[in-house]
Amino acid sequence: MIRTIRNRLFCLSMLCAGTVTYGADQAKDKEAIEKSIQSYIAAFNAGDATKLASHWAPDAVYINPLTGSEVEGREAITNEMQAIMQEVKGTRLTVDVESIQFISPGVAVEKGTSKLISPSGEIEDSVYTAIHVKRDGKWYLDRVTEEEIPIVLSNYEHLKELEWIIGNWTDQDESGNVQTTCKWTKNKNFIVRYFTAHTQSINDLSGMQIIGWDPARKQIRSWVFDSDGGFSEGRWTKKKDQWYVMLTGTLPDGRKSSSTNVFKLIDENQYRWQSVNRMVDGELQPNIDEVTVVRNESVDQ
Repeated sequence: MIRTIRNRLFCLSMLCAGTVTYGADQAKDKEAIEKSIQSYIAAFNAGDATKLASHWAPDAVYINPLTGSEVEGREAITNEMQAIMQEVKGTRLTVDVESIQFISPGVAVEKGTSKLISPSGEIEDSVYTAIHVKRDGKWYLDRVTEEEIPIVLSNYEHLKELEWIIGNWTDQDESGNVQTTCKWTKNKNFIVRYFTAHTQSINDLSGMQIIGWDPARKQIRSWVFDSDGGFSEGRWTKKKDQWYVMLTGTLPDGRKSSSTNVFKLIDENQYRWQSVNRMVDGELQPNIDEVTVVRNESVDQ
């Protein structure tokens, strides 16, 4: 029994020793790969095709990012590198390594982003995955795959003057209150306003407004849909420190409506709002007096 316990303890101690040794070796391997990456970048920026190719394993597979052609072996890779260096002469490479993970003691996966900066200053971004293999104590590239980083289109530049409206707001007096929440959509292409009204004349009316940039009309536009079935669209114009929203819509009973809503920012926590020039089926309606709308808490943007 004692002998069995001793054997188990001996095996456990050997296992722990092996783990510590492997961890130390992995740290050295990671350092070696990081040095190889920096050497590769330096060779590229120097336009040295031969040195670039020396970073690849003798039987590595290389895909030319310019032509998509695939070659195998260091000699073929050297020829490809020479052609690429001529094609991108003067271009600089920068790399941001996000991770280096070891699949086995002799295989590591590097992931990151790279930038090619042309002599004129144009930048081409890509995400990449590089496979490193260890041969005779040295790390080499075995394969690299790249993908261009997609350009995210956003109309934020056209809508940023309305960024102050993002948040939770309350318009309240003795007749009732209106709660509004404004949020950006993904990529900041639209602002969505959710509203709920509780007043003496309106019973729990709710709805949403979508505000966006119309690239055809070169103007900010909005669309409102309420819980009673009414809807409208608006055209936004800024004059000095006020926004004017020209609205045309259809009421739940089919009648046509129009009005002009006016927004005036007081400070980051309050703005004034009123509705004027209100018409229903061609008949003039009373204006809605100016009210002060107050921010009550922030929301995720």
